[in-house]
Amino acid sequence: MHAKEDTRFIVDKKTGYTPAIGRLLSMMEYTRLTTLEAVNGLTADELDYRIDGKGNSVGCLLHHMACVEEVYQIMTFEDRDPNEEEMQKLEVGLSLGEKAHQEIHHNGIDFYIEQLNKVRSNTLELFKQRGDNWLDEVSPFGPDYSANNYFRWFHVFEDELNHRGQIRLIVKHNKRKQEGK
Repeated sequence: MHAKEDTRFIVDKKTGYTPAIGRLLSMMEYTRLTTLEAVNGLTADELDYRIDGKGNSVGCLLHHMACVEEVYQIMTFEDRDPNEEEMQKLEVGLSLGEKAHQEIHHNGIDFYIEQLNKVRSNTLELFKQRGDNWLDEVSPFGPDYSANNYFRWFHVFEDELNHRGQIRLIVKHNKRKQEGK
């Protein structure tokens, strides 16, 4: 068996980060890689497509991923809830639905990739300032639960994975529709 240079399937330490954070970031990188592969080359019309004109578009889901990551930056790295101004900026992307579709459309793939990359770049810088013990810190998670920072950041890419599945479904549905099947 020959090893290849592509390390996408290696969950490992990362230079500049503590061991557990590096492993977490490896998983986040793989998730993002597969998300970007799923949307590679989509046009603005394909990004705006909604199955039967309802639900979320690929563009809305990509915007949502960036907003989720940004809100978790605030909640975990700053140990607070988003303020009113931040919520005003993030609310549509976090909530999705019809309002999001009305506000998030007509953007090309570069718009969404730039948004995702900008948020992720900030996340990577913020993780450099934390150690593995920080991942274990527990705080309230909604009104009824507690969570540690490890779970919170697992949830960020878990959410992306779920929406990536939706993206693949939407793209496949749109292609079949275009082919007349």
